[in-house]
Amino acid sequence: MNEATKLLEELNDRSREVFRLVVESYLDSGDPVGSRTLARSLSEKVSAATIRNVMQDLEYLGLLDSPHVSAGRVPTQMGLRMFVDGFLEVRNLNPSDRDMIDATLSSGNDKDVGGLLDRVGAALSGVTHGASLVLSPKHEAELRHIEFVSLAPDRALVVLVMADGHVENRLFTPPPGQTPSSMREAANFLNTLIEGRTLSEAREVIQREIAARRQEIDSLARAMVESGLAVWDDSEGDSARLIVRGRSNLLAEEGYGDELERIRTLFDDLERKRDIEQFLDLTEEGEGVRIFIGSENKLFSLSGSSLVVSPYMNADRKIIGAVGVIGPTRLNYGRIVPIVDYTAQLVGKLISDRS
Repeated sequence: MNEATKLLEELNDRSREVFRLVVESYLDSGDPVGSRTLARSLSEKVSAATIRNVMQDLEYLGLLDSPHVSAGRVPTQMGLRMFVDGFLEVRNLNPSDRDMIDATLSSGNDKDVGGLLDRVGAALSGVTHGASLVLSPKHEAELRHIEFVSLAPDRALVVLVMADGHVENRLFTPPPGQTPSSMREAANFLNTLIEGRTLSEAREVIQREIAARRQEIDSLARAMVESGLAVWDDSEGDSARLIVRGRSNLLAEEGYGDELERIRTLFDDLERKRDIEQFLDLTEEGEGVRIFIGSENKLFSLSGSSLVVSPYMNADRKIIGAVGVIGPTRLNYGRIVPIVDYTAQLVGKLISDRS
């Protein structure tokens, strides 16, 4: 049981209602909420002074805060978490939202998953007016062939040809002193081991073989193989699979004010693929929509943004990616959650149908 849940259980009915109304009004308008406004909305007739006392108690508990120039209150991050966990009413998906998502995803005839997921990102950012994140599946087809191509003394390309025809080209820095013959030897060594194995399976076999046959393999070729393995392990291989759409929606969001610079920092980090493991980890936490508010997720803590994210699965019920929406902490969570949930389920079905 987290701290917010414990506090929720300790509140009386009046405090709960005042708290709920403050948060709902804030999520709707983004403005601080005063006691006079609440007095008109409460189910029981109480004075504004009584409501102010309740709000002060809620502020003391860390659930509400007072902006510097206003007599009204806004929810804190802990308050928003308590609201999401204890008060949030998730709506059914709005038919117009469903129609827009369906129309966007069915508008293209691309045969590759990348084109589909690019449209998924466009659909999510368009429907929610936030920024969307789409994590595409790792390509785990069996390998057929590997080749090294020298581009310059300090740059080389590893070409991975998959059994299903998919080709990946990855740049890396080769060890000093490489020659065409050491590159050929490295590729020949790898090709005797990889056929019929996926990239992750081949990596383990290659590492074992290098350790067992160190004396047989030329030192330059061995260094070349190990450099290639480093490329396969590089986080850039995963981070390149992240599609970000709708950046301008957040930069133009009214009410951010001084937060704009931090929003720019967030997107700069996303574009450079920094800390993207934080997002990748979310796909390993089980199915269902998850909500991260402010600093609850390292990647978004600097910008004070919220993330609503859901993994999607293939036909074998294996998590292969995720979709999410970033927005201000005053997101309309009740509307966004079913949008993300529906999109994740639809993406999983479309990808399963293509495989």
